[in-house]
Amino acid sequence: MALSCGLDFGTSNSTLSFIAPDGQPSLVPLEGAQATIPSVLFFGFEDDSLHFGRAAVAEYVTGAEGRLMRSLKSVLGTALYADTTRIKAKRLGFGEIIGTFVGEVKRRAEAKLGDELTDVVMGRPVQFVDDDPQADAEAQGQLEAAVRAQGFKNIVFQYEPIAAALDYERHVSGEKLALIVDLGGGTSDFSLVRVSPERAGAADRSSDILATNGVHIGGTDFDRLLAMARVMPELGLGSKTVDGKRYLPVAPYYDLSTWHRINRLYDAKALRDLRSTIREAQEAERVETMVMLVEDRLGHKLIGAVEGAKIALSDHDVTPFSFPVRDAVISTEISVAHLGAALADSVTRLETTIAETLRLAGVATEDIDSLILTGGSTLVPEVSGRLQRLFPDAEVVHTDVLGSVGLGLGLEARRHFGA
Repeated sequence: MALSCGLDFGTSNSTLSFIAPDGQPSLVPLEGAQATIPSVLFFGFEDDSLHFGRAAVAEYVTGAEGRLMRSLKSVLGTALYADTTRIKAKRLGFGEIIGTFVGEVKRRAEAKLGDELTDVVMGRPVQFVDDDPQADAEAQGQLEAAVRAQGFKNIVFQYEPIAAALDYERHVSGEKLALIVDLGGGTSDFSLVRVSPERAGAADRSSDILATNGVHIGGTDFDRLLAMARVMPELGLGSKTVDGKRYLPVAPYYDLSTWHRINRLYDAKALRDLRSTIREAQEAERVETMVMLVEDRLGHKLIGAVEGAKIALSDHDVTPFSFPVRDAVISTEISVAHLGAALADSVTRLETTIAETLRLAGVATEDIDSLILTGGSTLVPEVSGRLQRLFPDAEVVHTDVLGSVGLGLGLEARRHFGA
């Protein structure tokens, strides 16, 4: 018998849920006993192997020759989607790569469940692309096409923060006005939803959704901002040319700090341009280190180290940063204060978007009963702390940050498909 499911294809992690025999949603273990799988692929060049999730990251970290693909969701609806990336002698489009990952998730889930998955409720951010309805529609169409190519016949989309609200609603005993804050790897979404045990079974919940809003800011942006603020200056960002008349171009540093743009630096022309910058730079040694890093294709590993430093700041006020590049070492110190300064403008944009969400719904700050935090970026204290201070009287609910959206999508699949 074919089954329906909820699929949360995230920028950083993905989950798939189904309705268990007890009528409750459950996440399928997708990588060993883990219900989450990092949204990562590694194409091994030595043996033409293909790895997914944690296994992909592990293969990459060992230094195996190949191509790591991550943050694929971020390219949906952008000009980058039309690009291809070289995998040895082949060039693959991003739609094909996304489909390959989704197909592997589907295959693993079917193996666990013993049935074919044909119907799916897909999560989507409130906005794939900020302030561009046409690009947003294109992004959903691109994702739908990639998913349909993997054998899903009936595909429905639901906003990710609404899915998180559906999961939260299972645990409430009375009616509440909840603000769902979903801070993911690529987007931040906000929804105002009325939830209650009585409303949970209704077929049409549209009147309970008072407002939705979103902005294209997420964990990968936090990594980029931290890299630009603390690591790229060690590679020459902000330094001047030998004649002192101008600063070095910012674009290569931006590309090196942005996960899905790093591959562009590996192009032969981009490398030639970088090498020519060495001769122009006052701090030529720093730029030379950057060139060596790009030549050795260490860009993704560098940003992974920046992400690790960001995570370390959840438990420490200061963390050392050291990254070897041949005989050189990129060395600096990163503190909670540095992180706060790097993210200040982005968090202000999050606060502005929340205020606009409240305005759209016609409610005041003090009307919010529950602040529901979900998504991996809510684990960054500098971010969640500022948002919580906006609602001092609200109950703060920390969900299963990586699983609540997937569980809610499973509930929506049960409502929509009846299984």
